[in-house]
Amino acid sequence: MAIFTFKNTRRPGAGDVYAQGIEALRAALADADAICVGAGAGLSTAAGFVYTGERYERLFPDYIARYHVNDMYSMGFYPFGSPEELWAFWSRYIWCNRYEDAPKDTYQKLARLVAGTDHFAITTNVDHCFQKASWDKKRLFYTQGDYGLFQCSVPCHKATYDNYEQVKAMVEQQSDMRIPSELVPTCPVCGEPMTMNLRSDDTFVEDEGWHEAAGRYTAWLRAHDNGKVVYLELGVGGNTPGIIKYPFWRYVYDNPKATYVCVNYGETFVPREIEDRSIAIDADIDRVLEDLLG
Repeated sequence: MAIFTFKNTRRPGAGDVYAQGIEALRAALADADAICVGAGAGLSTAAGFVYTGERYERLFPDYIARYHVNDMYSMGFYPFGSPEELWAFWSRYIWCNRYEDAPKDTYQKLARLVAGTDHFAITTNVDHCFQKASWDKKRLFYTQGDYGLFQCSVPCHKATYDNYEQVKAMVEQQSDMRIPSELVPTCPVCGEPMTMNLRSDDTFVEDEGWHEAAGRYTAWLRAHDNGKVVYLELGVGGNTPGIIKYPFWRYVYDNPKATYVCVNYGETFVPREIEDRSIAIDADIDRVLEDLLG
């Protein structure tokens, strides 16, 4: 199996290389006994959840004017002076990146692509896009949390809480980039501040649902440690390679019938040890999924 890399549509012959890559990937998926999807931030970027440019300027013009921070992600690290200011920003951030739909139907395309197959997905994304695309939750492991969940910041107990109603109220009632003090979320058990259920340090709460999903993923991997398994990595970068990328390489290395697929825009890499059983496509993920379905 060759490695197909597509970087520039204007380069002579590049379209042919890309087409060959799509056909190779389509054939590998059709021949697979099972498909393991590994989804990183690049998949949500392909779906239109971008944190810079027009979208950021449209959603956070007041923050840009006051704080002069050039992207939504970096704005999340700003040392706000009060909980009311902190949650004014974060409620808006959560609302637009969790409760609003992605601009493109990229996740729905992925769901259609694997429909009817023996599949599982592991993702580091926290935007709930898999669930909104009607992905079977028993075939999904969201390792890093969910923007839609609160947890105790201490944490004093291992539970998470849906935050839709609280976040909605913060968005609707904020003024001058502050929320009313009575809307600042506090732990119902110990009274300490609540925070998002996002893995950033050892205070991250792995609740019962997290452990159940982890167990299902581990069981699925064990049941598919041989045979024609496609490990389909989509938009996984170098921030947390130990969660998806490195394990996928190891699974393919250990299973001579497996195939590693890396689809990423501007960041494709295949280890030499498995390059004969790999497909790498350097292109927009949404376009790749569209072409695979076509």
